[in-house]
Amino acid sequence: MFANVDWADIGKATIDTLLMLGGSLVLTVILGVPLGVLLYLSGKGRLAANPVLNALLSLIVNVLRSVPFIILLIVMLPVTVLLVGTSLGVAGAIPPLVVGAAPFYARLVETALREVDKGVVEATQAMGGSTFQIVTRALLPEALPGIIAGATVTAIALISYTAMAGVVGAGGLGDLAIRFGYQRFQTDVMAVTVVLLLILVQILQMIGDRLVAKVSHR
Repeated sequence: MFANVDWADIGKATIDTLLMLGGSLVLTVILGVPLGVLLYLSGKGRLAANPVLNALLSLIVNVLRSVPFIILLIVMLPVTVLLVGTSLGVAGAIPPLVVGAAPFYARLVETALREVDKGVVEATQAMGGSTFQIVTRALLPEALPGIIAGATVTAIALISYTAMAGVVGAGGLGDLAIRFGYQRFQTDVMAVTVVLLLILVQILQMIGDRLVAKVSHR
């Protein structure tokens, strides 16, 4: 068993996958939270209602979400090279990963904000809170469990994206699965990469669930 498996390559590919996941997830959260807040605030009947801005943001988010990630990878190759100087390896995978995941996460953030009790917002307004104070002291703290849960879902989606990024030479476990498991019919390599990806998904889900439970008990 595992005659074709090079454990050194497996270790390197696992590290590459974790680097792609970590880098892209941090940037996705940094971009996705403000975008989700803007989508919420500019919606009809919200604190800073702006139909034009909301329609524009919604269009951009919906277009990016509807493009299959493998197509996005290819389309973004020139942009990726311009941004990071290469389209290969971990660095070359992060820009398309962020562009693919940030709109998805922004919608989850918007949904979490919509579920906040209106009474909390009204109480903050009654105390003379500005829009910034309402967002930072009422909306985001109340929506934190949903925001963390959305980040967990997004992180798991990013794992599948990193696997697909192997098609364009991004490295990681997906690259090993494609080059050895698929192209060379080495099923033992394929099995090991799949098991490692499944374990990673389970770990992320467990961490996310615990964080949600922790912040929900306030």
